[in-house]
Amino acid sequence: MKHITYIDEFETWENTFEFYQPIQVRFSETDMFGHLNNTVPFAYFEEARIQYFNHVGFMQRWTDKSSETIPVVANQQCDYLKQVYFGEQLKLYAKINHLGNSSMDIHYMAKDKEGSVCFVGRSTLVQMSKRTGKGEPWSEEMKQMLKNH
Repeated sequence: MKHITYIDEFETWENTFEFYQPIQVRFSETDMFGHLNNTVPFAYFEEARIQYFNHVGFMQRWTDKSSETIPVVANQQCDYLKQVYFGEQLKLYAKINHLGNSSMDIHYMAKDKEGSVCFVGRSTLVQMSKRTGKGEPWSEEMKQMLKNH
């Protein structure tokens, strides 16, 4: 397997995922060669991230009209390991790899029905103040919510 800079030891890293979102590859997500277009995993990352945050309880806070903060993706990366085709069923795993003051490093892993890893990725998400546009620190309650999941 190729070296992926944000993963120290692949097997250990792989075994720390718990949450996943099922994904079925749609025809519109494939290119003229019949495999998953290289831009689509980022949409899958978004879906898994939103479902993970729903699971943890963050999305309900961020989408509440009284919320003063919103999540903003600062950067993303994807490493493609195996081709994916129309109709395939994937498990798109998501986890928080590192929690900063107002940011978090989220890691992703997509596996096919045989359990082979097809692609992996990461994103940096920043909790931002709607009013100032600057990073807003995680509350102790939010940190605890993450620890519980």
